[in-house]
Amino acid sequence: MTTNIDAVLQQAVDAGASDVHLKVGSAPVIRVEGELKRLDGFERLTPADTKSYAEEILTPRAASDFKESGSADFAYGRHELGRFRVNAFRQRGSVSLVLRRVIPGTQTFAELGVPKIVEKLVNAKSGLVLVTGPSGSGKTTTMASMVDWINANKAAAIVTVEDPIEVLHPDKRSVVVQREVGVDTAHPSEAIRSAMRHDVDVVMISEIEDVDTARAAVSAAETGHLVISSMRTTDPADTVHRIVSLFQESEQKVIRAQLAGQMSAILSQRMIETVDGRRVLACEVMTNNERVSEWILNPNEPGSLVEIIKESGFFGMQTFDQSVLDLVVKRTVDLQAAIPNVRNVHEFRARANEAGIDLH
Repeated sequence: MTTNIDAVLQQAVDAGASDVHLKVGSAPVIRVEGELKRLDGFERLTPADTKSYAEEILTPRAASDFKESGSADFAYGRHELGRFRVNAFRQRGSVSLVLRRVIPGTQTFAELGVPKIVEKLVNAKSGLVLVTGPSGSGKTTTMASMVDWINANKAAAIVTVEDPIEVLHPDKRSVVVQREVGVDTAHPSEAIRSAMRHDVDVVMISEIEDVDTARAAVSAAETGHLVISSMRTTDPADTVHRIVSLFQESEQKVIRAQLAGQMSAILSQRMIETVDGRRVLACEVMTNNERVSEWILNPNEPGSLVEIIKESGFFGMQTFDQSVLDLVVKRTVDLQAAIPNVRNVHEFRARANEAGIDLH
């Protein structure tokens, strides 16, 4: 190895990378605008290289986790480089690292391209707002923007529960307390329950992954708090089913009733390549109204919720197909890039044709 990890990260930052992959047998690989490419000027990494990189940046807690389980999630930051979300793990007996760059500061809702309804959602006093999507779909960025909007526009007491802390939120009009799992609290559910005993208005949880966190989040919303969190689910129907499935069958009727009453919105996100090679946000939005509540209580086939969303634009809802069509009509995304991201290709092409889009 001829360089330390900061030099690798500096070159990645200079190239505009969102992610850095370090594994034995390959030169460092970066992702730029969704595409993977190898960094120039680096030879294939050896087991000693990746081990050294990990030892440079592992925190004491992460080092303990890595030794015990063979993987660790933590944050790494340097003033001149910014912050990175890091996953260290063993594969085929050697150490591998994946580092995701956390862009400093926060973007406005307009800059992110989220629907206008989001400002109304985060201005509410209570309810559960979930941001969902696969890795790399911008969930963390959207939630950070939500927290920043509240921080800048409302006098509120905000607690974030993160694993790890990725975006720093200095106080503006609000008071923001940021707690990191494994450092400031043992488990997200413990931090949420602790927050309920304090003078807190807003709770942001980096991710709901287990039944204890889900139970605590819904309970916090029920007791009059605004709760913002994320899940790795594909769309609103999948999100509701995933939450319910975390609970024992004997509890599922109760959790459905709680969700029907407390769920303010689910924003499901995807990133799509634009005509100029960048990536843009497409977003399906489910807010809560009488029809949505009825579906949560008595779900039919998953497609039925899509129909409710499609017909409820008045309430700020939109399907992925409607969101993507808007991007195509604006000439932000071309038809070929759009098609893999829609549910009903035939209907989508018909709507695009009606809007004057050339289908050939």
